[in-house]
Amino acid sequence: MAISHVTDETFNAEIKEGLVLVDFWAPWCGPCKMIAPVLEEIDGEIVDKVRIIKLNVDENSETVRKFDVMSIPTLMLFKDGEVVDQVIGFQPKEALTELISKHV
Repeated sequence: MAISHVTDETFNAEIKEGLVLVDFWAPWCGPCKMIAPVLEEIDGEIVDKVRIIKLNVDENSETVRKFDVMSIPTLMLFKDGEVVDQVIGFQPKEALTELISKHV
């Protein structure tokens, strides 16, 4: 399953069921560009355990404010609509896989 991009309007529907990793990012953000291929790789390997979605912080300020996102990339892990974990900044694949595995 491919990583999908969400908006303020679609965000709540996307996180309400199951385990969802949200990448809060922006096109101009260097670390965001570095983490994108890591997320693609994880998505291809554990697609049955977690869905990965991306939210552009420049275009979706309502959701950014709601979750107090101050730095990017911010990765929030949601389980059935509730935040269960969060990391900020570039993370290696192993760290993200471990983060997800704690909540599967």
